[in-house]
Amino acid sequence: MDGDNQTVLSEFVLLGLSNSKNLQVLLFLIFLLLYLLIMSGNIIIQILITTDPHLHSPMYFLLANLSFVDMWLSSNTTPKMIIDFLRENKTISFAGCMSQVFLSHCIAGGEMVLLVVMAYDRYVAICKPLHYFTIMNLKRCTGLVLTSWIIGFIHGISYFLVVVQLPFCGPNKIDSFFCDMPLVIKLACMDSHDLNTLMNAECGVVAVTCFMLLLFSYTYILITVHQTSKDGASKALSTCTAHITVVMIFFLPCMFIYVWPLSITWLDKFLAVFYSVFTPLLNPAIYTLRNKEMKNAMKRFIGKFLCPKGNS
Repeated sequence: MDGDNQTVLSEFVLLGLSNSKNLQVLLFLIFLLLYLLIMSGNIIIQILITTDPHLHSPMYFLLANLSFVDMWLSSNTTPKMIIDFLRENKTISFAGCMSQVFLSHCIAGGEMVLLVVMAYDRYVAICKPLHYFTIMNLKRCTGLVLTSWIIGFIHGISYFLVVVQLPFCGPNKIDSFFCDMPLVIKLACMDSHDLNTLMNAECGVVAVTCFMLLLFSYTYILITVHQTSKDGASKALSTCTAHITVVMIFFLPCMFIYVWPLSITWLDKFLAVFYSVFTPLLNPAIYTLRNKEMKNAMKRFIGKFLCPKGNS
């Protein structure tokens, strides 16, 4: 690659999920509904945690941040996908494509680290309960959240700086609904195999490291819970089960897309949809339906703000 900018493409063409017009109308309605549920569910969690004093604890502070990240995770790709269902010309500008590459890895990297922070929070709460509020004070929680964003930014900008300098001079069709990094690299006018392998390896370092930390953390927590009294263990086990479920539905698609790619087009599309749509949708449901304190906070919120007369 010489010093001149070899990029001559001004836009990319996204092939999307289907070529059938009738199916695209149906998918438009389905994903529009799902996106509205994602946004409303995560906003409700953030409002409840912000307004209810009973939820002003480290665990819920981290949960509110997870909901915020999930909104960005879905908003990076889903609105564009929804609009494209009704468009004949499914194009995205070069700048828009590079933004999706950066944001998808920045947000995903940040969420991986945030999930590790949430596991650390549960470890302290269950294994060192007497020192919990001393260790997980607001300053430390804020610092840990900022650290997750910084690591996510470094992860995302490292991909962006590599991809934005690639020479694109011919093919511009991406067989997906967004600019997925491996698919964009394949369009470069060069032998992209080694670069793709390097990018997958870098992604694997972040994803596998975070996943192994989470695996060891929750294994140790579950062993500790098993050795404690049944009353305390029941609540701790319920909370940890919710956390573990979220970890699995977030990490497994990422692993098969970036770390161990299967190179099966329909499966890659399914995993990408699951990762960017269903994960942010399921997180609020998992944390609210399995969490008694969140359910009670919802009842208090409805009683205080939506039915004030009936509550008096």
